[in-house]
Amino acid sequence: MTFDKHSVDQLARIYLLKKKEIASRLREFKQYWADKNDEEIFTELSFCILTPQSRAKSCWEAITALRDKGLLLKGNVDRIREKLHCVRFHNKKAQYLIDARRLFVKDGKLSIKPLLSGFEDVYERREWLVKNIKGLGYKEASHFLRNLGFGKDIAILDRHILKNLRLFGVIEEVPGSMGRSRYLAIEKNMARFAKDIGIPLAHLDLLLWSKETGEIFK
Repeated sequence: MTFDKHSVDQLARIYLLKKKEIASRLREFKQYWADKNDEEIFTELSFCILTPQSRAKSCWEAITALRDKGLLLKGNVDRIREKLHCVRFHNKKAQYLIDARRLFVKDGKLSIKPLLSGFEDVYERREWLVKNIKGLGYKEASHFLRNLGFGKDIAILDRHILKNLRLFGVIEEVPGSMGRSRYLAIEKNMARFAKDIGIPLAHLDLLLWSKETGEIFK
């Protein structure tokens, strides 16, 4: 790949300023999987289901409100929908949350960590999530897995990341939509770019996000 040296040098300077914060955030994600129970892991999954075309902070506020009122695990679709008005496509997403909850409830008990532990690698785990959870595409599944500490080798290709990949010449244009093959191809190119400029892929993901939003969130 051929990159604009000035743009890459600028990115490297930003990385030096944010590297410690990014590394700390990634350690927190990894610890989350070790420390949290099934309900908390499901809360994280629910957050990622809400994120398409919506602000991450608004989605997190909605999910924590549902969790705190006991609706995330017990509420019906109407009660859940009432709390999602800050989220785009709230009617559909309310049903997606119900469907995801049904998928992981076994004998009346939520069980998600044992199932996710049973895969050999992050790619297999992500494929299962995309195929089995309504409303979860490759971007959202990658987001969820990254927030559990499994993000070393995958990318969250949201609009902020894609915009920057175009800026750096990693992709020619921001795609209007992405199926599996296109997502994986861009992810591969981003991983190669990360290697070429000496920034780990998981770090680059958070770096580009913070470059656009001004913060390192989740």
